[in-house]
Amino acid sequence: MGKNSLEDAEVGPDDAQPIVDHNARPACFTSTVQECLFVFSVTLAVAMTSFLTGGVTVMSSFAARELNMTNAEVTWMAAATSLSAGSLLLFFGSVADVFGRKSMFVGSMFLFSIFCLGAGFSKNGLTLDIMNGILGIFSASVVPPAQGMLGSIYVKPSQRKNRVFGCFSAGNPLGFVFGSILSGLATQLFNWRASYWLLAIVYLVVSVVAVFTVPNDQTEKAKLDGQSVKKLDLVGTVMTIFGIGMFCAALSLGGDAPNGWKTPYVLVLLILGVLLIIAFVVWETKYPYAMIDMNIWKDRDFSLLLTIMSLGFIGFPIMSFWLALYFQRVLELNSLMTGVHMLPMVVCGLLANLVAALIQHKVSNKLIMGIGACSYVGSFVLAAVQRNGDSYWAFSFPALCLCVIGADFQFIVANMYVLSSMPTNKQSIAGSLFQTLTRLCSAVGYGIGTAIFDAVQRNPKSSGYYAGNVSEPYAAVFWFSAGAAAIGVCFVPFLKIGTQGHDGDEGRLVQRGSDVNVDEDGATDRAVGEKKAGDVTVSRDSEAV
Repeated sequence: MGKNSLEDAEVGPDDAQPIVDHNARPACFTSTVQECLFVFSVTLAVAMTSFLTGGVTVMSSFAARELNMTNAEVTWMAAATSLSAGSLLLFFGSVADVFGRKSMFVGSMFLFSIFCLGAGFSKNGLTLDIMNGILGIFSASVVPPAQGMLGSIYVKPSQRKNRVFGCFSAGNPLGFVFGSILSGLATQLFNWRASYWLLAIVYLVVSVVAVFTVPNDQTEKAKLDGQSVKKLDLVGTVMTIFGIGMFCAALSLGGDAPNGWKTPYVLVLLILGVLLIIAFVVWETKYPYAMIDMNIWKDRDFSLLLTIMSLGFIGFPIMSFWLALYFQRVLELNSLMTGVHMLPMVVCGLLANLVAALIQHKVSNKLIMGIGACSYVGSFVLAAVQRNGDSYWAFSFPALCLCVIGADFQFIVANMYVLSSMPTNKQSIAGSLFQTLTRLCSAVGYGIGTAIFDAVQRNPKSSGYYAGNVSEPYAAVFWFSAGAAAIGVCFVPFLKIGTQGHDGDEGRLVQRGSDVNVDEDGATDRAVGEKKAGDVTVSRDSEAV
């Protein structure tokens, strides 16, 4: 991919200072092979949640049949992973930045492998849901150090960074698809338990590879004392876990509750969940060591990018999950054929990431985000208008292709922007914030989707387009996804982001030696350079845009 950056340095004629080629291989890698294996390991790290969710999607009906699981229990197989991962990502982002990244990265993948092995021996639906929740914890703890290492190694925007983050961004959407296919194959050849055992093998191998390819962590580590514990923001973490957990539990349980949404425990969970989420936002604005400096949302493009991405991605796991169930329950396809029918997502996903990585420094990223948002809408609408008996090639096939194009285009743009909006020593927090939103969108989407599916399934229409067609509850879920994505399209015109990674691009942050200050705790505050849109606010304890 290139020579060592030190070898590519030139001497300027005036100041006699080395001019470093940012497209060269970072000096921390001894060879291109090591760099490629490192990128491979961090890509699989970010794919961990979606890899598991993809596997669950394909084998869920088979596990449900053997373990006599309800609709809510089946949904929570995937939702539990997204919920625990989304709730804890910011917390683990703080842990990674405070206590180091490499050991946390390798250890998380190894423990994920061990608990995957255990999940394959589950005896009932509740145990399986709990095990998936635990697996979500480890998938949360591996992402912040992975993204933090990438952000600190590839500091300056460049075409090389675009390509690396193109691979990294592919992890989330493609992890789901490869998980679906491999799980389908394992389930077909053996049984649904083999899906978890296959995941255990994959991540055991990746953790071993990471030991030898991940560069040594050079960041300064904090001591475990009262001050470092305060910076972990345990109160905010607890409010996040219980707030979002209760909210999603209420959404998914409302349909199966004895008195529906009027059931007391459903109302209590829903109200407490909303109150805790509000309390978390208020807490983060007041607490001096908050996980998120709320000033970061003052950056116009940052807020718009994450809003657009969230509104689109809320439907990505929903459509994939329910479309796979549609293949299994309505079309009565086996696990292997279900994976094969999901295969277009792999091909289109790879092509979409390749195209985005190659054009990101040449084409306005606002246009790329717009294409992604429109692709989402087209995908969900095609899936929604499909009825039992309609052609797979006319509806499901283009829907799957457009869905992954929407995800990949938006992920690569938002990923690059997020990591260019935070200082090096806050890269793990920046990555956690981005990944948190995707996981929480998945958890909330599963909850809402389950509620809609159950409601329509209990009261099907006797007339109209879907009259007498078993696809109606599935279509209702897809229409919800289309509506959310359409709102995201409305925000695209307000973006002001241009190209990223082009020659001369210094990113959102420009570190100047005269602007680096050390606070009384010894923490380094990096001054933030001039931005194209909005002002930058830097607090004493955390840097934020």
